[in-house]
Amino acid sequence: MAVHEHPHRSPGFHLSYRRNRTGSAIAVSARADTHAVGAHALASLRLLTGFVFLWAFLDKTFGFGYATESGKGWIDGGSPTRGFLGSVAAGPMESTFHSWAGDAWADRLFMLGLLSIGVALMAGVALRPAAVAGTAMMALMWIAEWPPAKHLSDGSPSMSTNPFADYHVIYAVALIAVAAAGAGATWGLGRLWARLPIVRDHTWLR
Repeated sequence: MAVHEHPHRSPGFHLSYRRNRTGSAIAVSARADTHAVGAHALASLRLLTGFVFLWAFLDKTFGFGYATESGKGWIDGGSPTRGFLGSVAAGPMESTFHSWAGDAWADRLFMLGLLSIGVALMAGVALRPAAVAGTAMMALMWIAEWPPAKHLSDGSPSMSTNPFADYHVIYAVALIAVAAAGAGATWGLGRLWARLPIVRDHTWLR
């Protein structure tokens, strides 16, 4: 009599295999959900940071009555830099900023920076150049306010709330983060921008 031996598979083996496969699917799904949440969070950060820059440009240009009084906007002959740079009262570049305050080249460069950074962030394109330009701008503004100072040049208290980490540092880190993460692909034109021949050939433009 011939005996045919068949491999025996215990029910436990089937159960374990199915559990492993189900667990893998759940893990993949969880990673996808986490990635999507992270992408949306970075896109939100990009849009909000972009609106900060774009709003500053619009308010200083048209004088909406917030930081810039009505009738004193750039189009009305006002200077976007005179008030801020002229009031610098601490730090190693105090006299330099005073000499720049109200100069036409300073006004134009400052406003061009606000507009270009704001538009780039809102659209999700050229995030790396925007991060470099925005970080440089934030560094200059940080030096202008000079948070490490406990007293102003006239001896009065500076009222600095933190000697290092003020909002300029936070904005700079936000710019670097969204650029490094390529956050323009979500809720933005980042994917289309990356396909342009000039951007493919010069990745620093992404």
